[in-house]
Amino acid sequence: MKFLIKILLLMWMLLLYGCYASSETLNSQPIGNTIPSISVPKTSPKQEAPVLRLKVASIQKVEALQTISIIGVGDIMLGSNYPSSKYLPANRGKNLLKTLNPILKDADITFGNLEGTILDKGATIKHCKKCYAFRMPEYLVDNLVTAGFDVVSIANNHVRDFGNKGINNTMRVLKANGIYAAGIEKKQELVTFEKGGVKYGFAAFAPNIGTVKITNIPHAKKIVRQLAQTSDIVIVSFHGGAEGTAHQHVPKKTEYYYGENRGNVHKFAHAVIDAGADIVFGHGPHVTRAVEVYQNRFIAYSLGNFCTYGRFNLRGATGIAPIIKVNVNRNGVFQKAKITPIVQIKNSRVIIDKKKRAISKIIKLTRKDGFLHNISINHDGLITLKK
Repeated sequence: MKFLIKILLLMWMLLLYGCYASSETLNSQPIGNTIPSISVPKTSPKQEAPVLRLKVASIQKVEALQTISIIGVGDIMLGSNYPSSKYLPANRGKNLLKTLNPILKDADITFGNLEGTILDKGATIKHCKKCYAFRMPEYLVDNLVTAGFDVVSIANNHVRDFGNKGINNTMRVLKANGIYAAGIEKKQELVTFEKGGVKYGFAAFAPNIGTVKITNIPHAKKIVRQLAQTSDIVIVSFHGGAEGTAHQHVPKKTEYYYGENRGNVHKFAHAVIDAGADIVFGHGPHVTRAVEVYQNRFIAYSLGNFCTYGRFNLRGATGIAPIIKVNVNRNGVFQKAKITPIVQIKNSRVIIDKKKRAISKIIKLTRKDGFLHNISINHDGLITLKK
């Protein structure tokens, strides 16, 4: 009897074990079609998997590069020790842009037109009684560095004021201070550089002797096409158009001033964009002109007088100007732009214009010149594409 009981107990235990094993086996097997498993490294609850974190960081980096901001301003002449040191600003020029430095530095790239030579001493090559020759002492360049300028045009009518000595020294000092420059025929027609992982190409044009000619559009297009092959963003600058308050409109034809061919700035701007330019900044008329978006690329036809100390007429329209911050994507396509209006206080400094006169001027001129068909400009200076 005891033996029989032992047998029954053993059979019952074997039966229980068999049910448990079957259950474990069933639960461990896939049912139907399943997705192949992926081995993921074990991490603590406070630690992310390193592969996934790297992927997210890469995505964020790419997204951050989708919007590139580029600031453009007009003519810059920080003071001249020719013909007299009385045309130099106080405090080594540190007060000139002091209130605007945070604005100028708030972009990936900041551009301006350097209207003069950088040279401590030397004779001018001009031989006329009422000529203007600008010789900026080297120390004044510190103010461009402080303001965050990355690149400047030296293609204008004042780069040769002190001959080749002035040109060569200007290029040397700018390079030594980390500021790129272009616009000199056969010497420095273009420049490429990289910042923040983005490759930029820059070229500058003017109608003047020794500069890369705005009037030679086929050559300009050749330069731009060359830049477009190796650059993410191509910026073009031109010094062109007639000067003064009588010439605030874009006439869409060749302009002459004192008998000199100052180029057809409308034709030029469209041609370089067709060749691959992404942003075109104009200057030279000493007044603000209209803006345009052509082929989804931004054009400012004249950025006026930005910081021109001393011997410049700053009355009325010549004393106001815009800082224009343009946002584009990695392909150079226009997204939006913002105008910050400034006004110059004669022989003192540049400040934000609370009256917003440059904004009103740009709205008025852009409307009259026929460029508002695809963009809107509000009274705070925001420029957007029409939907």
